[in-house]
Amino acid sequence: MTKLHLRQSTRSIYLGLACLSLTLHLLLALFCLSVLQTACVLPTSSSSSSSSSSVPRTDTQRHQAISSSSSSSAASSSSSHEPPTVPQEEEHHKPNAKTSHPEGRDSPNDDATVKEKKATGVGKVIPRVKGHSKLEVLFEHPLYNLPRPELQDDDWLLRVKTDERARDTGSEEEEGEEAINSDSQWQSASQEEGYDKVDWTSDMETHPPWLRFHLGISRWELYNRKDPNLAGLTRYLATQRILGAVQKTGGTQLKLLMSFPNYGQALLKPMKQSRDAETDGNLFYFSDFERHNAEIAAFHLDRLLGFNRVPPVVGRLINVTSEVREITTDHKLSRTFFTSPVGNVCFYGQCEYYCSLEHPVCGQPHALEVSLAAMLPDLTLAPRRSWRSPWRRSYSRTKLAQWEKDPAYCDKVKQTPPYNHGTRLVDLIDMAILDFLMSNMDRHHYETFEKFGNETFLLHLDNGRAFGRHSRDEPTILTPLKQCCRIRRSTLLRLRLLSLPAVRLSDVMRESLVQDPLAATAPLLSEPHLSALDRRLAAVLQVVQTCQRQHREIIYDDLEGYDEDFNQQPD
Repeated sequence: MTKLHLRQSTRSIYLGLACLSLTLHLLLALFCLSVLQTACVLPTSSSSSSSSSSVPRTDTQRHQAISSSSSSSAASSSSSHEPPTVPQEEEHHKPNAKTSHPEGRDSPNDDATVKEKKATGVGKVIPRVKGHSKLEVLFEHPLYNLPRPELQDDDWLLRVKTDERARDTGSEEEEGEEAINSDSQWQSASQEEGYDKVDWTSDMETHPPWLRFHLGISRWELYNRKDPNLAGLTRYLATQRILGAVQKTGGTQLKLLMSFPNYGQALLKPMKQSRDAETDGNLFYFSDFERHNAEIAAFHLDRLLGFNRVPPVVGRLINVTSEVREITTDHKLSRTFFTSPVGNVCFYGQCEYYCSLEHPVCGQPHALEVSLAAMLPDLTLAPRRSWRSPWRRSYSRTKLAQWEKDPAYCDKVKQTPPYNHGTRLVDLIDMAILDFLMSNMDRHHYETFEKFGNETFLLHLDNGRAFGRHSRDEPTILTPLKQCCRIRRSTLLRLRLLSLPAVRLSDVMRESLVQDPLAATAPLLSEPHLSALDRRLAAVLQVVQTCQRQHREIIYDDLEGYDEDFNQQPD
């Protein structure tokens, strides 16, 4: 009897413990469910839509977004205490788990990666000035909206010949060209060679972006910053199907000439070293690598300075196998392809420097970062003249150039054509300032379009050796400014404007570079390079101040006659 009661009491204890355990588990489950529901609240529709765009937008898209948001700005002004929303340009600059890493790769989560992103500026929010980006503030300033003189026919590099002009100035040769340019002839060629069918007329709407770019070149600038075709041209370079690839002759390092189905072409420079790599201080300037991101950054910097003399350049990720190796007709180039020990497709081409098995260009395993620059019109249509720079370096390990030994060297230059007349000297000093800001010591020649004679701008070509060092400045690049003590008024005012905190050169440069397609993976210029821009800009202004103390007149006033107050500062 005693055993029976003991057995019943034990069973009751077990049953009670089981009920208590079940109750505790139910309470724990309810608590976890409430926590999960709180953590998984979906964002609002506005925030989700703003973060969905991770592709860098073109200038045209940016201006459309600005215009579309202007109508809503008045309604939002009444609630000025509300925090400003982040625009899409800032939003896509932030790291995104879905877009920052290629498919099939693991996202880095360790502390080292976080520190690296902070050092390089990935995810850095673009500074705003009263609701506007600094880049918008800069381009809205009067210095970037100067009235332009009306261009005459001889101020354009190329013009489309209308039927009436062709009949008035017609010749047997021109009649033959008209016959060749008939639709039937072009259609036959496109079918045979894989090019698109061409149906161009005198109407610009029928022209591809590269042809519009050529027809927009004038006596005073390579392109108009406000031209809507500029955005279309960069988008075209970044997305157009590649039809052919051959190695371009000339120069010292590897370059490819890429062809597109609509008869356009672009100059390709491949990625040779990582973007944040700094040139070895023991290397001479003439033995440095050319960098694809330097070409891209030079285009953006030239535009920010208001020069508009570097052909448009855009970054692109190409497939080395399908977009070069399998389509090239260059047998010398194709023979240099090989597969590396780790399985990457590589090639090295033929050139003077770094075209060897020891210095290959390699994909990862097929993907390769490159820069694509819009080609200038063919030399048969628009001949160019090459000028030896008076401040050309000796390109020797031991010899010095004459300007390095003679402090009064500029006095001789001023007496030598074409520097003794017109704007050629201040044009050259503009180019020296650009080169100093990006630390480009490789400016031995420059070019101009022959049609315009000496009354025209200088082409700022071949900038691949820029942005090599950020820790050291090269003051000798500014020698033309130091020796001649001459500068355009518009250039000086823009430099002063870019030194102000409201715009700041490094900030607008960072914001401008974000628009390039390659910026979606990593900044095109590291933060040390951007900081070096501000440091070098201050050095340029210091040289100008020194000249002003030593000389009475150093300003070439190209703003004479304008009523605008160009000294006004942005709010």
